[in-house]
Amino acid sequence: MKPHLFALALAVLASSPVLAHEGHDHGDEKAALPNLGNTPQRQPDGVVFLPKAAQRLIGVRTLPVSAGEHPRGLELNGRVIVDPRHGGQVNTMQAGRIDAPADGVPLPGSKVRKGAVLAWLTPASGQIERAGQAAQLAELKAAHALAERRLARLQELADTVPAREIDAAQSELGSLAARIAAIGGGLSGREALRAPLSGVVAAVHAVPGQMVAAGETVFEIVDPDSLHVEALSYSALPAADIVGASVAAGGDSLALDFLGAGQRLREQALPLLFGRRGDGLGLRLPLGQTLSVQVELRGQVRGWAVPRQAVVRSPANEAMVWVKTAPERFTPKAIRSEVLDGTRVLVVDGLADGDRVVVDGASLINQIR
Repeated sequence: MKPHLFALALAVLASSPVLAHEGHDHGDEKAALPNLGNTPQRQPDGVVFLPKAAQRLIGVRTLPVSAGEHPRGLELNGRVIVDPRHGGQVNTMQAGRIDAPADGVPLPGSKVRKGAVLAWLTPASGQIERAGQAAQLAELKAAHALAERRLARLQELADTVPAREIDAAQSELGSLAARIAAIGGGLSGREALRAPLSGVVAAVHAVPGQMVAAGETVFEIVDPDSLHVEALSYSALPAADIVGASVAAGGDSLALDFLGAGQRLREQALPLLFGRRGDGLGLRLPLGQTLSVQVELRGQVRGWAVPRQAVVRSPANEAMVWVKTAPERFTPKAIRSEVLDGTRVLVVDGLADGDRVVVDGASLINQIR
């Protein structure tokens, strides 16, 4: 008898109930031997026996594969950054205290329009500095009053006084008025922190009453329809070979356009910039998120495209997939794969046309012992 038939026979015998003879007690019926015929188990050769009931329970789904020509790919590490044409920051020009506008400080995720007041900045200054500004303001006001009276006298004598003296007096009076306004605004005025563009508030770094330093970032604003992804390449990758890229977001693969490559190394890597506009992509990928970027290169390679979740790791930490070879039998196959896009990988060795690869539930099958 073949080994697997013998094991199946043993399982059937073990699952059959054993009746007690008269006068003998075999204990509680609940303590009977388990039904090994319906128990998932891994055979010595690595093949997994998985009954139909267990397949439905863990949601096993298979997909027949066939080889085809696919674009070459390369996987790089990247992160989401601000599009400089459709995003910006609101920084403080000087140290001071943050005050809320009439409708309150905008919350992250709220929409704002260009020029809208997001907060007020009350300048912070010491008592000695403010006293000096107040004394200078008083001197300017006194000089302004004298200049007004002088201009009035010259205008009364306009027939005998040269016109250039009257023009000089008017210019001096205007200059004093402007200096009074500037110093007076510094003493009692507030600086409006306005939105540099229309968009969505990505981050708020201050609350009302908080003291901030000069040049500190208070708000970050992005356009929800813009997206820039910066990837770092540690190998010599000609820009002419790059066609585009894709990233995974919410179970979908988002195609990105190649915008250009930097000409200066950063951390011994060359930055590559990808982007796309539309469909609210800036809300699906938060600013600063790190992700894997699948770069599409020129040229074709032949292989089998399978979902990323179909590839698991063997006990030897080798890439493998599970192939359904019989209604309740799954065989592991070691593979060699390359990057394809955000949701799929390209198997270049280890499969054959017509193989039914497990695309859902592979990680659970891999745990059966």
